[in-house]
Amino acid sequence: MLLKELEGIAREIHAALEAKNAARETALTRCRELTRLCALCIRAVHREEYAEGQRLLHEARQAAFILQTDLAPFPDLLYAGYTQDALKEWVEATAVYAIITGQPLPGPQELRVPEAAYLNGLAEAATELRRRILDLIRTDRFKEAERLLQAMDEIYELLITMDYPDVLTGNLRRATDVVRGTLERTRGELTLSLREHLLQQALQRFESRAGEPPV
Repeated sequence: MLLKELEGIAREIHAALEAKNAARETALTRCRELTRLCALCIRAVHREEYAEGQRLLHEARQAAFILQTDLAPFPDLLYAGYTQDALKEWVEATAVYAIITGQPLPGPQELRVPEAAYLNGLAEAATELRRRILDLIRTDRFKEAERLLQAMDEIYELLITMDYPDVLTGNLRRATDVVRGTLERTRGELTLSLREHLLQQALQRFESRAGEPPV
Protein backbone atom coordinates (compact mmCIF):
# COMPACT_ATOMS: atom_id res chain seq x y z
CA MET A 1 0.00 0.00 0.00
CA LEU A 2 2.73 2.49 0.95
CA LEU A 3 4.69 1.70 -2.21
CA LYS A 4 1.74 2.58 -4.42
CA GLU A 5 1.20 5.82 -2.51
CA LEU A 6 4.87 6.72 -2.90
CA GLU A 7 4.73 5.99 -6.61
CA GLY A 8 1.79 8.37 -6.98
CA ILE A 9 3.55 11.05 -4.94
CA ALA A 10 6.72 10.58 -7.00
CA ARG A 11 4.81 11.08 -10.25
CA GLU A 12 3.31 14.30 -8.96
CA ILE A 13 6.70 15.60 -7.83
CA HIS A 14 8.35 14.62 -11.11
CA ALA A 15 5.66 16.43 -13.08
CA ALA A 16 5.98 19.56 -10.94
CA LEU A 17 9.77 19.62 -11.11
CA GLU A 18 9.79 18.94 -14.85
CA ALA A 19 7.46 21.91 -15.39
CA LYS A 20 9.56 24.14 -13.13
CA ASN A 21 12.81 23.06 -14.76
CA ALA A 22 11.40 23.80 -18.21
CA ALA A 23 10.22 27.20 -16.99
CA ARG A 24 13.67 27.86 -15.53
CA GLU A 25 15.48 27.02 -18.78
CA THR A 26 13.13 29.23 -20.76
CA ALA A 27 13.50 32.03 -18.21
CA LEU A 28 17.31 31.95 -18.41
CA THR A 29 17.14 32.37 -22.18
CA ARG A 30 14.63 35.19 -21.89
CA CYS A 31 16.66 36.93 -19.20
CA ARG A 32 19.69 36.94 -21.47
CA GLU A 33 17.62 38.31 -24.34
CA LEU A 34 16.09 41.00 -22.15
CA THR A 35 19.51 42.05 -20.90
CA ARG A 36 20.80 42.21 -24.48
CA LEU A 37 17.91 44.37 -25.64
CA CYS A 38 18.38 46.76 -22.73
CA ALA A 39 22.10 47.14 -23.41
CA LEU A 40 21.42 47.86 -27.08
CA CYS A 41 18.77 50.40 -26.13
CA ILE A 42 21.13 52.29 -23.85
CA ARG A 43 23.85 52.24 -26.51
CA ALA A 44 21.42 53.66 -29.08
CA VAL A 45 20.41 56.44 -26.70
CA HIS A 46 24.05 57.41 -26.10
CA ARG A 47 24.49 57.58 -29.88
CA GLU A 48 21.40 59.81 -30.07
CA GLU A 49 19.63 57.18 -32.17
CA TYR A 50 16.40 57.75 -30.31
CA ALA A 51 14.06 56.05 -32.77
CA GLU A 52 16.17 52.90 -32.59
CA GLY A 53 16.29 53.20 -28.82
CA GLN A 54 12.52 53.44 -28.67
CA ARG A 55 12.14 50.36 -30.88
CA LEU A 56 14.50 48.34 -28.71
CA LEU A 57 12.78 49.56 -25.58
CA HIS A 58 9.45 48.37 -26.96
CA GLU A 59 10.95 44.93 -27.61
CA ALA A 60 12.43 44.91 -24.12
CA ARG A 61 9.04 45.79 -22.62
CA GLN A 62 7.42 42.86 -24.40
CA ALA A 63 10.23 40.52 -23.33
CA ALA A 64 9.97 41.69 -19.71
CA PHE A 65 6.21 41.22 -19.56
CA ILE A 66 6.39 37.75 -21.14
CA LEU A 67 9.09 36.77 -18.66
CA GLN A 68 7.02 37.92 -15.72
CA THR A 69 3.82 36.31 -17.01
CA ASP A 70 5.46 32.95 -17.65
CA LEU A 71 7.05 32.89 -14.20
CA ALA A 72 3.93 33.97 -12.32
CA PRO A 73 3.12 30.31 -11.40
CA PHE A 74 6.68 29.93 -10.06
CA PRO A 75 7.32 32.74 -7.54
CA ASP A 76 10.68 31.30 -6.50
CA LEU A 77 11.88 31.55 -10.11
CA LEU A 78 10.33 34.99 -10.57
CA TYR A 79 12.25 36.30 -7.57
CA ALA A 80 15.45 34.42 -8.35
CA GLY A 81 18.59 36.51 -8.72
CA TYR A 82 18.95 36.12 -12.48
CA THR A 83 15.33 37.15 -13.09
CA GLN A 84 15.53 40.18 -10.83
CA ASP A 85 18.85 41.22 -12.43
CA ALA A 86 17.24 41.13 -15.87
CA LEU A 87 14.28 43.19 -14.64
CA LYS A 88 16.74 45.63 -13.09
CA GLU A 89 18.35 46.07 -16.52
CA TRP A 90 14.89 46.69 -17.96
CA VAL A 91 14.28 49.44 -15.40
CA GLU A 92 17.70 50.97 -16.11
CA ALA A 93 17.11 51.11 -19.88
CA THR A 94 13.63 52.56 -19.39
CA ALA A 95 14.88 55.23 -16.99
CA VAL A 96 17.89 56.18 -19.13
CA TYR A 97 15.70 56.58 -22.21
CA ALA A 98 13.04 58.56 -20.33
CA ILE A 99 15.44 60.92 -18.59
CA ILE A 100 17.68 61.64 -21.56
CA THR A 101 14.77 62.18 -23.97
CA GLY A 102 12.74 64.15 -21.43
CA GLN A 103 9.88 61.65 -21.23
CA PRO A 104 7.86 60.86 -18.08
CA LEU A 105 9.55 58.35 -15.81
CA PRO A 106 7.37 55.25 -15.27
CA GLY A 107 7.11 53.78 -11.79
CA PRO A 108 7.41 50.19 -10.59
CA GLN A 109 3.69 49.47 -10.94
CA GLU A 110 3.67 50.59 -14.57
CA LEU A 111 6.70 48.43 -15.31
CA ARG A 112 5.29 45.60 -13.17
CA VAL A 113 8.56 45.06 -11.33
CA PRO A 114 9.28 44.60 -7.61
CA GLU A 115 10.33 47.69 -5.71
CA ALA A 116 13.86 46.39 -5.05
CA ALA A 117 14.52 45.75 -8.74
CA TYR A 118 13.11 49.17 -9.59
CA LEU A 119 15.27 51.03 -7.08
CA ASN A 120 18.45 49.23 -8.09
CA GLY A 121 17.68 49.79 -11.77
CA LEU A 122 17.14 53.47 -11.06
CA ALA A 123 20.50 53.60 -9.27
CA GLU A 124 22.24 52.07 -12.28
CA ALA A 125 20.47 54.52 -14.57
CA ALA A 126 21.86 57.39 -12.50
CA THR A 127 25.41 56.13 -12.92
CA GLU A 128 24.79 55.60 -16.64
CA LEU A 129 23.87 59.27 -16.97
CA ARG A 130 27.50 60.12 -16.18
CA ARG A 131 28.56 58.74 -19.56
CA ARG A 132 26.02 60.95 -21.30
CA ILE A 133 27.13 64.00 -19.33
CA LEU A 134 30.76 63.46 -20.30
CA ASP A 135 29.73 63.22 -23.95
CA LEU A 136 27.82 66.49 -23.61
CA ILE A 137 30.80 68.20 -21.99
CA ARG A 138 32.99 67.23 -24.94
CA THR A 139 30.58 69.00 -27.30
CA ASP A 140 30.06 72.06 -25.04
CA ARG A 141 26.38 71.26 -24.38
CA PHE A 142 26.56 72.37 -20.79
CA LYS A 143 22.90 73.25 -20.28
CA GLU A 144 21.83 69.71 -21.11
CA ALA A 145 24.66 68.31 -19.01
CA GLU A 146 23.45 70.35 -16.03
CA ARG A 147 19.91 69.03 -16.53
CA LEU A 148 21.11 65.44 -16.40
CA LEU A 149 23.31 66.18 -13.39
CA GLN A 150 20.23 67.49 -11.61
CA ALA A 151 18.42 64.26 -12.53
CA MET A 152 21.28 62.26 -11.01
CA ASP A 153 21.06 64.36 -7.87
CA GLU A 154 17.30 63.89 -7.58
CA ILE A 155 17.62 60.13 -7.99
CA TYR A 156 20.25 60.05 -5.26
CA GLU A 157 18.01 62.09 -2.97
CA LEU A 158 15.26 59.53 -3.50
CA LEU A 159 17.55 56.56 -2.90
CA ILE A 160 18.86 57.80 0.42
CA THR A 161 15.31 57.90 1.79
CA MET A 162 14.99 54.12 1.30
CA ASP A 163 16.41 53.22 4.68
CA TYR A 164 15.25 49.60 4.90
CA PRO A 165 17.04 46.29 5.47
CA ASP A 166 19.11 45.04 2.54
CA VAL A 167 17.00 41.91 2.35
CA LEU A 168 14.05 44.10 1.31
CA THR A 169 15.91 46.46 -1.03
CA GLY A 170 18.35 44.08 -2.71
CA ASN A 171 21.49 45.65 -1.18
CA LEU A 172 20.41 49.12 -2.26
CA ARG A 173 22.81 50.79 0.18
CA ARG A 174 25.78 49.65 -1.85
CA ALA A 175 24.23 50.87 -5.09
CA THR A 176 23.37 54.19 -3.42
CA ASP A 177 27.00 54.63 -2.32
CA VAL A 178 28.09 54.07 -5.93
CA VAL A 179 25.63 56.72 -7.11
CA ARG A 180 26.93 59.18 -4.52
CA GLY A 181 30.54 58.71 -5.62
CA THR A 182 29.62 58.93 -9.29
CA LEU A 183 27.55 62.06 -8.66
CA GLU A 184 30.37 63.81 -6.80
CA ARG A 185 32.93 63.04 -9.51
CA THR A 186 30.59 64.10 -12.28
CA ARG A 187 29.65 67.34 -10.52
CA GLY A 188 33.32 68.21 -10.05
CA GLU A 189 34.19 67.47 -13.67
CA LEU A 190 31.22 69.40 -15.02
CA THR A 191 31.99 72.40 -12.79
CA LEU A 192 35.63 72.45 -13.88
CA SER A 193 34.76 72.08 -17.56
CA LEU A 194 32.13 74.81 -17.38
CA ARG A 195 34.57 77.22 -15.73
CA GLU A 196 37.17 76.50 -18.39
CA HIS A 197 34.56 77.01 -21.09
CA LEU A 198 33.47 80.36 -19.66
CA LEU A 199 37.08 81.46 -19.28
CA GLN A 200 37.80 80.53 -22.88
CA GLN A 201 34.78 82.51 -24.04
CA ALA A 202 35.90 85.52 -22.01
CA LEU A 203 39.40 85.35 -23.54
CA GLN A 204 37.96 85.10 -27.02
CA ARG A 205 35.81 88.19 -26.41
CA PHE A 206 38.83 90.05 -25.06
CA GLU A 207 40.97 89.08 -28.06
CA SER A 208 38.16 90.09 -30.40
CA ARG A 209 37.89 93.52 -28.79
CA ALA A 210 41.66 93.94 -28.69
CA GLY A 211 41.84 93.30 -32.44
CA GLU A 212 39.30 96.00 -33.26
CA PRO A 213 40.72 99.25 -34.72
CA PRO A 214 40.57 102.23 -32.38
CA VAL A 215 37.60 104.56 -32.82
